Amino acid sequence: MSMNHNEQEWTIESKSSLLDLKLNEIWAYRDLLGLLVRRDFVSFYKQTILGPLWFFIQPLFTTIIFTFIFGNLAGISTDGLPKPLFYMAGITAWNYFADCLTKTSTVFKDNAGIFGKVYFPRLIMPLSIVVSNLVRFGVQMLLFILMMAYYYFTDAPFHITWAISLFPIIVVLMALLGLGAGMIISAMTTKYRDLAFLVTFGVQLLMYATTVIYPLSEALKKYPAYAWIIQYNPMTPIMETFRYGFLGEGTFSWGSLSYAIAITTALLFFGVIIFNKVERNFVDTV
Repeated sequence: MSMNHNEQEWTIESKSSLLDLKLNEIWAYRDLLGLLVRRDFVSFYKQTILGPLWFFIQPLFTTIIFTFIFGNLAGISTDGLPKPLFYMAGITAWNYFADCLTKTSTVFKDNAGIFGKVYFPRLIMPLSIVVSNLVRFGVQMLLFILMMAYYYFTDAPFHITWAISLFPIIVVLMALLGLGAGMIISAMTTKYRDLAFLVTFGVQLLMYATTVIYPLSEALKKYPAYAWIIQYNPMTPIMETFRYGFLGEGTFSWGSLSYAIAITTALLFFGVIIFNKVERNFVDTV
């Protein structure tokens, strides 16, 4: 009988380093990652009438509502940018981070049945969430670019800057920030299940502490005593850099972006440690 030399053998050990990402195993299970991404996409839209059109409908209607309420009724400044374009930029970036955070925060609870039956590197699950959300983000970015094209031909006051070259870094930061925070929350919810109910509410509150519906310059001008809360939110420099790159308006600085990178790295570091620690015995508590 011939032997397939491409087959790989894994030794499953009860003890391993908390910082062991098992990258070789994750690469070996890349086909599973693809299947999980496909599962997330199909299961969410399989029994919907409009299907993937919801990718466009949700940010479009949210932009309309934000424009009417915050732009017209409240009269909040958008730094001279067209209101729909300003809000679409914020919604597009925020949705990706928020989806990564909220869906990763319940990964243990949502997949307890699978985790308890078969072995595979557990980090595959939160990684699949980040990748599947990237598909949605890409579609919404297309909508944002189409809106930019429309306002460009109407001579709207915006312009693309050199900071657009930082776009890949911005996307990675949003993904890793949501992933790190989500893994920490997911590990905590294995023992304290009521935290899961606070995540959605907490993310909504966090949005108002991020420059999604207003520019940082407006917060610094009107509420200087409380603006530090917004400034120390790591999503704020990410959001401001995103707008500065695509629309030419935003409070950009290398110091703020470096701060966001440092916080993201720290959250991801502790997220991996806590995730690896909890995955060893979470079946007994979920």
